Amino acid sequence: MPQVLTHPRSNDTIVASASALQLTSPAFVNNAVMPVRYTHDGANLSPPLAWTFTGSSRPAGPKIVSFALVCDDPDAPAGTFTHWLVWNVDPAATSLAEGASHEPTAAAMQQGRNDMGTLGWAGPSPPKGPHHRYVFHLYALDTRLQLPAGARRQAFEHAIASHVLDEATLIAKYGRS
Repeated sequence: MPQVLTHPRSNDTIVASASALQLTSPAFVNNAVMPVRYTHDGANLSPPLAWTFTGSSRPAGPKIVSFALVCDDPDAPAGTFTHWLVWNVDPAATSLAEGASHEPTAAAMQQGRNDMGTLGWAGPSPPKGPHHRYVFHLYALDTRLQLPAGARRQAFEHAIASHVLDEATLIAKYGRS
């Protein structure tokens, strides 16, 4: 049965298959605190991420041509804040290493401009107060995106709108006292 997904910023609705894709991190578990090393208070490295499909293989149906990733903070004071945009990740990939945003291998993927105005990962830097949620959205796509490096979130969302085959999310939390 298809799953209806809504993107938090654009409210665009897309239809995807029942999710077989799972996103994890060896650095934190879902809904746990993100280690400081991945934030602006630490080394500001993009966290390691890994993905798998439930069962023994990828789901049947259209072929996965690439993966894309967004990390955002839906609790930011001015509205959802984009921390990382990544696309055209090799369909054979099953992970992104710690610091992938700044490694020379990042040339194997394209990155967009985050809401800090920089290319690549912008680690959490919330105002003092309660923890914010940092939601990593991984998309399995039936195409490679024709976006220039440095594209913004709106262009990214428009480009993936009819190409999402599956989606997985992982949430980390971080706050300052």
